[in-house]
Amino acid sequence: MMARMAKTILIFPAGMPRALAYLEQALTEGQRVIGSSSLGHDPAREAYPEWAFLPYVSAPDFNESLRRLIAEFGIDGIFTPNPVVWDYLHRSLQEISPEVVLVNTSPVASEVAPYQKAMQFAASILATPLQLAASQPKPSISALEIASLFRHAETIPGMCDHEKIRALCEIFRSAPQGDVVEIGSWWGKSAFVLTRLAQCYGVGHVLCVDPWASENLIQNDEQGLIDRIPVDANEAFSIFLINLLPYAHGTVNYLRLPSVTAAAEYQRSRKISTPELGDVDYAGKIAVLHIDGNHSDENARADVAAWASRVMPGGWIVVDDYIWPYGNGPQKAGDEFLRDNADRVELSFVMGSALFIRLRPF
Repeated sequence: MMARMAKTILIFPAGMPRALAYLEQALTEGQRVIGSSSLGHDPAREAYPEWAFLPYVSAPDFNESLRRLIAEFGIDGIFTPNPVVWDYLHRSLQEISPEVVLVNTSPVASEVAPYQKAMQFAASILATPLQLAASQPKPSISALEIASLFRHAETIPGMCDHEKIRALCEIFRSAPQGDVVEIGSWWGKSAFVLTRLAQCYGVGHVLCVDPWASENLIQNDEQGLIDRIPVDANEAFSIFLINLLPYAHGTVNYLRLPSVTAAAEYQRSRKISTPELGDVDYAGKIAVLHIDGNHSDENARADVAAWASRVMPGGWIVVDDYIWPYGNGPQKAGDEFLRDNADRVELSFVMGSALFIRLRPF
C-alpha cells in the first residue's frame, strides 16, 4: 500500500538528484525530513535539516539499523530514488516496520513512464494522420523520431499543447522549402519543436523572434490576469538558449527585437549572427510562420501584418492561442487574415488552441 501524506519522511539514499528534488518538495509542504546515506561523508548532508547514517541495504544489520532509525525519529514514510533499495523495501518494509510506508512508486517505473508516453504519442500520430493537403505529403518521420521530439519537448517549460504538436508534426510533411519563423519564443518549447521538425523534413532554417524585454510583455488581457504574473525576461532568454543550444548546429538563430522591427531586419539581411548560435544564412522566404507574440489586439494584428505577406505559396501560418481564455487578440488577427486573404487560403483549421492556415500552392 502506498501513501503520500506521511508527516516525517526518511530520504535514503539522500544524495541522488531525485532525492534532492523530493527534499525541496517535502520542505515546501512543511514535512519533517531526515536525510540518510551509507557514505562516511556525503556532500548532500548539508542540504538536510536532520541526518542519520544507515548501512548499505546489503549489510547484515541494515534491517535492525533502519528499525532503530524509524523509532528514534518517529519516521512514518520513506522516499528512495534507488531502484534496488526501493525493491528491497517494497518486499521487506512490512516485516521491518509495518506502520511505515514507501511514499514513492518504483523509480524504474517513474523513469520509464515519460518514454512510454512519448512512444504512445508517436503511435497515435502514425495511426491517425491528418489529411491536410491535396498533394501527396512527404512520408512521416519514424515513430522513434516523433517520440524523441515529444520527449524532449516535454522537458522544456511552455504552453505548446499536445494537439498543437500533433498538428505541427503533420503540417511539416507538406511544407515547402524555406525559412521557419517564430514570433514569440520565450523559453523555447515550440522553438525546439519547429527546429526539430524543420531538420527532420529538410524544410529550412529556423528564426526565433522575441525581444525578451519586460516592456514588451504587457498583454492587456481583459482582466489583467496575465500582466500580473512576475517574469524575468533576461532569465527567459537564458533558458531559451539552454534549451536550443544542443539542437542548433547552424540551423537556428534569433533576433532579440520586437516583431515589426525584426521583420525589417529580416528583409534587410539574410544572414543572422549571434554570439551564442553563430551565423545562419536564411532563404528570405517563409515556409512556416508561427505567431505567438504579444496577444493584445494591436500587437497580434501587427505581427500578422508584418510577417504573413512573406509566407510563400503552399506555406503555413500558425496563429497560436487563437482560442485564449484571457482575450481574443490572436483570434481577431487570424479571422481578419482569413477574411482579407480568402483567395490565397487553401485550408484552415483549429487544433489544440491554435489556428492553422495553409496558403494555396500557386
